[in-house]
Amino acid sequence: MDNVQLKLQGMGCAACAGKIEKAINKTAGVINCNVNFAAEQATVNFNSKETNLTAIQSAIVNAGYGSQVLENIEIKSEEKRQESEEKLLLNKVIFGGIISSILVFGGLPMMTGLNIPFIPHWLHNFWLQLILTTPVMVWCGESFFRGAYKSAKNFDTNMNTLVALGTGVAYLYSLFATFFPHFLAQQGLEIAVYYETAAVLITLILLGRYLEHKARGKTSAAIKKLMGLQPKTATVIRNNEIMEIDINQVVINDIILVKPGEKIPVDGEIVEGESTIDESMVTGESIPINKQLGDQVIGATINKTGSFKFKALRIGKDTFLAQIVKLVQEAQGSKANIQRLADQVTSVFVPVVIVIAIMTFFSWYLFTQNLTLAMITSVGVLIIACPCALGLATPTSIMVGTGIGAEHGILIKDAQSLELAHKINTIVLDKTGTLTEGKPTVTNYITVKGVSENNELKLLELAASIEQNSEHPLAESVVNYAKSQGISTIPNCTKFEAIAGQGVQGYVNSNLVQIGTKIWFQEIGIDTEILTEFEHKLESEAKTVIWLAIDGKIEALFAISDQLKTTSTAVVKKLQKIGLEVVMLTGDNQKTAESIAFQANIKKVFAQVRPEQKADTIKLLQKQGKIVAMVGDGINDAPALAQADVGIAIGTGTDVAIAASDITLISGDLQGIITAIKLSHATIKNIKENLFFAFIYNSIGIPIAAGILYPFFGILLNPIIAGFAMAMSSVSVVTNALRLRKFSVK
Repeated sequence: MDNVQLKLQGMGCAACAGKIEKAINKTAGVINCNVNFAAEQATVNFNSKETNLTAIQSAIVNAGYGSQVLENIEIKSEEKRQESEEKLLLNKVIFGGIISSILVFGGLPMMTGLNIPFIPHWLHNFWLQLILTTPVMVWCGESFFRGAYKSAKNFDTNMNTLVALGTGVAYLYSLFATFFPHFLAQQGLEIAVYYETAAVLITLILLGRYLEHKARGKTSAAIKKLMGLQPKTATVIRNNEIMEIDINQVVINDIILVKPGEKIPVDGEIVEGESTIDESMVTGESIPINKQLGDQVIGATINKTGSFKFKALRIGKDTFLAQIVKLVQEAQGSKANIQRLADQVTSVFVPVVIVIAIMTFFSWYLFTQNLTLAMITSVGVLIIACPCALGLATPTSIMVGTGIGAEHGILIKDAQSLELAHKINTIVLDKTGTLTEGKPTVTNYITVKGVSENNELKLLELAASIEQNSEHPLAESVVNYAKSQGISTIPNCTKFEAIAGQGVQGYVNSNLVQIGTKIWFQEIGIDTEILTEFEHKLESEAKTVIWLAIDGKIEALFAISDQLKTTSTAVVKKLQKIGLEVVMLTGDNQKTAESIAFQANIKKVFAQVRPEQKADTIKLLQKQGKIVAMVGDGINDAPALAQADVGIAIGTGTDVAIAASDITLISGDLQGIITAIKLSHATIKNIKENLFFAFIYNSIGIPIAAGILYPFFGILLNPIIAGFAMAMSSVSVVTNALRLRKFSVK
């Protein structure tokens, strides 16, 4: 199976999105397709053995639209295209607005039935109004008529059909009245023209489209912000020469120099120097991180203090930033389940509206013999009934929501994940690397009585000398602890030997240094009684104890533990406070698991669970009727992440875990879980508001436009007012979605 994202061209309304989606899904080899009207994107999954990109794009062309592969579109060219489109719309609105104002001003006496002396009589002339209106119809309204023609060729209808029919009827009737006034007089019909109606309607709808275009541009502000993070140039060292080159000219293994205050151009590994780096723009983590030799750096992050050199490892589309942009684009182009109802309504909306308009026309004409009344009501129905508000209700909120998530260091894979997150009632947390730091740390260093401070450091130095030769994770924690205590130079050891499952030993300055388990020391005859009381206490705290002996005599012990992250306990309490059940799932032994769970305030623990059993544990909870989110970071968590209703991966974890998840917390901070849930609540609430307004608007607007109030109250909706209402309906939905940008975790 292959996947492609396409940027669509020529869509005028949500009905267009439905037609494209239908055309693509009909293509042989296409597995599924989602078309997002707000994002103007199509996400297509297809079998590459049965079809290809050319066939899919041909189906779009045959449906009357265009497309480009999203990855191939350059940011600058796309922005220029959008700016050009926006400028053209504005010019048409201004031109149409000037003409419409003249026509409305000139037609006031006829509209009001009053003699208004300051309005020149020549403005009432039908021929002048025809000359003024025709450019508005031809130039300003050409997109509506062209779109309606394309749809008609494919035996389809859309919003363009409604606008073309409504304004076309008003214009053609006026044209007939201009050329053949005597014929209408002979039939006893009123000689009236509706040029101002046609011109004003087109202008108002274009105004709505312009405002909608500007507002929709703001919904993808997060993407533009992310794309704008990457620096334009990089300072590379080639053949011992420092040169500044375009970012696109950087190649893998280039050595790049970064000075304080500069942005890091691409992803790589530090080969010289050290610094603190602000990674907040891609991880959401506000505190700068210390980086030194061998550490990874992320492109687009900011170097704060020192200068350093790093080797470029990932460039172009492979960089961390590029992957984030791609994930956000995919999420913004996806479709939520809540949108299905709106899609079903939209798919039949336009044909139903045309039928209602025809019925309205004939009903009024048959009952009243008033052609003007019949025409005004039918045109009003065609104009006010726009499916755009329905089509924009869900995707605009999803676009803003996923964009906000990215700004907070939360990558949301698709709309369904964002939609489902607010329903979660059970959070399952992996222990190692999720609740805890994921790496063993020395928590206690205890020497026998009578050892001076200098000798304590000397013993620590000897221990580090041996352990630096070992590959065991516990050994690394001892070396790191020694460095943290100020030991900068660690002596070399000789005759190093590792005893599997027991410990390590070697000689440092003629001293035999041994580090290992109590059982091993007892086997080789070393007495551990002197520090046994400390051992019992530390083990009761679920810490691992290793012993240090010098020349066959116990001198110290180390307690090592994988400590809780500083935010873990606070986040667990917040999750419980908002009514969620928090569960810990780990492969560690029961004693260690219960100790960590107690510290984190977690009541329910599944311990000693093998990797293949983790998914079964999630299934067990789901069978109990719980909607489960699994949070993990390791390869062994991937099946459980995939099984959960919502899988949340710690971004500092493995690529496999991230690929299997629905939501990724880039910084690894568990606070992101709460942010994701609250963002889901806010987004779904916003979508429901949008859908309510869209449904209510059409439910009330169409009957009023059809004249339902006229027999009782004499109220008749002028098509011009209907046009304004239609234009503002889409704008109001997008504007409401943009309120999400004020989202705060507090």
